[in-house]
Amino acid sequence: MKLRPARTMRTPNSQAWSRYSVKKPKKSYVKALPHTSLLVFRMGVDKPSYELSFRLCSNQRVQLRSNSLEAARQVANKHLEREIPGNYFFRVVTYPHNVIREKKRATGAGADRLSQGMSLSFGKGISVAARVGKGQGVLEVKADKNNRRIAMEALKRAASKLSGTYKIEISEMLKSKGTAA
Repeated sequence: MKLRPARTMRTPNSQAWSRYSVKKPKKSYVKALPHTSLLVFRMGVDKPSYELSFRLCSNQRVQLRSNSLEAARQVANKHLEREIPGNYFFRVVTYPHNVIREKKRATGAGADRLSQGMSLSFGKGISVAARVGKGQGVLEVKADKNNRRIAMEALKRAASKLSGTYKIEISEMLKSKGTAA
């Protein structure tokens, strides 16, 4: 079955539904947790010598599905790896916890008679999403000052894959000074 459009579930207007217990599965609200498309969260080389930190922050409350986060991660990492291989550290800050439910509906001839019951039914988990608040970071890149343009371009490309509007916040990394003994 095809994925529903992102506009149907991008606003977090209902209560989060994420209760899944590994230790006591019978106590879970979610009986079977849908798999997440996002499996890799850290890419590049994590060195303490990076000068700048770039953060993609949301301008509004939005709900991002795991497959859109994965698409954003892939496009940003591909650009960074092509332009500055080994001279960056990239990570996905948010984690998709929220389970998205959908009530399957019958289609075709006579489907209106079959789908009339349970108009407010609970639905079955189909996907997972991350709830992002206003000003919350979604992606982060650490790089040097001479790679500033490349890191910003990578985050702009990633933002085009996500619902909502975003801004890029730049901050300087604090240099840790070694103590002389």
